Amino acid sequence: MTNNLPMITGIGYAIPTKVVTNNDLTTLYDTSDEWIYSRTGIKERHLFKNDAEAFELLEKAARQAINNAGIDVEDIDLIIAATSMPVQMMPTISCTAQRLLGIKRNIPAFDFSVACSGFVYGLDIANAYIRSGIYKNILILTFDNCSRYLDWTDRRTSILFGDGIGAAVVSAGEENDILAIDIKADGHVGDYITLPVPHGNCPFVETNDDKQILAMKGQDVYKFVANIIPNYITDTILAQNNIDSDTVDYLILHQANQRIIKAVQERLNYTDDKVISNIEYLGNTSASSILIAMGEAIKQGKVKTPSKAIICGFGAGMCWGGGVIRLREGVFRKENIF
Repeated sequence: MTNNLPMITGIGYAIPTKVVTNNDLTTLYDTSDEWIYSRTGIKERHLFKNDAEAFELLEKAARQAINNAGIDVEDIDLIIAATSMPVQMMPTISCTAQRLLGIKRNIPAFDFSVACSGFVYGLDIANAYIRSGIYKNILILTFDNCSRYLDWTDRRTSILFGDGIGAAVVSAGEENDILAIDIKADGHVGDYITLPVPHGNCPFVETNDDKQILAMKGQDVYKFVANIIPNYITDTILAQNNIDSDTVDYLILHQANQRIIKAVQERLNYTDDKVISNIEYLGNTSASSILIAMGEAIKQGKVKTPSKAIICGFGAGMCWGGGVIRLREGVFRKENIF
């Protein structure tokens, strides 16, 4: 047997304490709880109060995943962070996590940006590195401070997003927990979701006054995802890997919109108990949504372990990816909940 197979040994997550309800948003613009909930399935979202809380929760989520993996922080030999809306660009989130965890070895650490597909892309990267034998314990972080990049006068986008952090450890072992994995992108429709970077301070080049605010063509995004994702899961993730949907215990999608989750559920003919959704109280936490939903569902007993789950993320780029993973017993232990 090979000892270079990817094992998902630990996961963690962290949610800010500040809650913003739909009723709170009615003080900003003309909307209502019923209007927002009927279109998105969202009632509340959690926001980082400040940078200090964001970094505190980053460390907690990372330590939780490492503790659940049953290893020491010094056993981590690579940190990768999926973040498209970070607290800061430099130092990177991955290097910041290395410092917060107190890892003394000069291990590699890098960030990458694929928005809401972050965890799946990170899992694909870890899968390749583990199978190659280059690294033995990889820490995947998902960190998006969505609230920092929203126009809070625009009800089309600000109703959707919340902040959150996820973490996972993928280790080399003798059992394969990544049963299927695939990532895709279509940059031709990248203008569906945009986040410009202002450049108005250099006197030698053409400048602009763009604000660093997330913008979405909501209907285009919804149609794109609704048209692609159900077939992608059944035809690419399941059929091409000879996996019968009846043999998979749970569906854990990126928490973007309850109607999208429902559409995939109906396509797979899954009962409600097989579908994990927490969008109602957390909103869209971008790259972190799958890990948060997964960890929370195990904590609440909605997901039993050991089990298998379909995962799928999709968002800006446009990027998407999916897979089938094994959730082993102990991947999220209750005694490590903070």
